[in-house]
Amino acid sequence: DPDSGDNGVLLYSLVNHQTNEFGIDEITGQIFTVSVAGKAGTFYLKVQAADQGTRRLTAQTTVNVTVDSSSSSNIVIVVLNQHINVVERNIGEVQRVLEDKLEWNIYIVDVYSDESERKARSSTDETHVEITAFDKAHQEIPAQDVKRKLREQKSHIEAELEQVFSPPVTAAIGEAPAASATAELIAAIVLSAVLAATLVTFLLYVLLDVRRRRQQHSVKEESESTEGIYNPWAMDSSGSVKSMETAEHMNN
Repeated sequence: DPDSGDNGVLLYSLVNHQTNEFGIDEITGQIFTVSVAGKAGTFYLKVQAADQGTRRLTAQTTVNVTVDSSSSSNIVIVVLNQHINVVERNIGEVQRVLEDKLEWNIYIVDVYSDESERKARSSTDETHVEITAFDKAHQEIPAQDVKRKLREQKSHIEAELEQVFSPPVTAAIGEAPAASATAELIAAIVLSAVLAATLVTFLLYVLLDVRRRRQQHSVKEESESTEGIYNPWAMDSSGSVKSMETAEHMNN
């Protein structure tokens, strides 16, 4: 608002405080979460901006906030016998059919196939659609309840999807893939291996150093114990053979 004074001061608010999950900073308009634990889906927030003039002017807009539930334990996999590129093009219709037949709000977490290569995307006739369901209060529906209702509505869902994809459609409940090691876990394993190798190397160095010192100490003791004993091949400090000097002395 280009106005000055009170007319240029804008305050932001959520209209009618329609949700307890979010709040808004009245000065900056920044929206923040208050309590979304265990909730997922899209929240539609009506935000109002109002100036502070004598004749207060207001404007409203709707902000859509999606809470990602990709880490949820209530993810259910629906397997469709359709090419992934076809499912991706019609994912909005798939969501609509599931919401209509399950009577819950559906959030599409991921769409994938067993074949990751792009060249196989049009030839793989099986697509996995990961979903979570939540009620009108945005509370997640337990996975077992979603699976139960999918089984109950299976024929109706397939009939509706057949109108979307034309050929006969099967919608089966899939199993979650085995959990793979996360990047953090892999990094921890590699770091542990490096630390272990370093520790082994250090211990070997210490052992070899101790052994070398013992050998040096043993040689020194042996050398000290032989002092005063005639050795015809002993060397003097200059490196000359003492035996030669002794032989000359004996001849004299």
